[in-house]
Amino acid sequence: MGARDLVLGAVRRAQPAAVPIPGTSGLGVRFPDPVTKFAEMVAEVGGTCLRAPDLASADRALRDLPVHRGARRIASLVPGVGAPTFDPAAIPDPHDLDGIDLCVLPADLGVAESGAMWIDVRPFPHQALYVIPEHLAVVVQAASVVHDMHEAYSRIGHHRPGFALFLGGPSKTADIEQALVIGAHGARSCTVLLVGG
Repeated sequence: MGARDLVLGAVRRAQPAAVPIPGTSGLGVRFPDPVTKFAEMVAEVGGTCLRAPDLASADRALRDLPVHRGARRIASLVPGVGAPTFDPAAIPDPHDLDGIDLCVLPADLGVAESGAMWIDVRPFPHQALYVIPEHLAVVVQAASVVHDMHEAYSRIGHHRPGFALFLGGPSKTADIEQALVIGAHGARSCTVLLVGG
């Protein structure tokens, strides 16, 4: 028996007994108005939150923003929101997505506690669509806003294979001299279009 087999055997013998995943009932925080708290937290993490009663209003609000008016290359995965200039599904190589000024994406839910949004990128034509644009606009239905991460995880359940993420505003880092830098390694801005009551 080789050293590798000895080490792996020792690891297998040292495994702790399996325990059930603990429940989240009774944990977490509750907000009197989770939608308002979500909007506040989006601003807190460096994003902009615009409330709109419906998708048509969200589209008008987005088109009025400088990030939309100044954009030359726009992608939208939310029908009726934004003025897309090309279809990302028609681009076979994700490297050719370089130079996107604005991308409009859907989110499955928003988290009031943190301003984060759960985005399942598996249906996207390219995963790069959430990191490569200069600016992001994310459409979140107000009815999908949950109080905290406990509720978010119970809503999304056990994730199937593939990629999804919690996105919290624009790209940012404070690693260098503890100075906050927005847009360091991703979108320079994130506008959340919060749709509904």
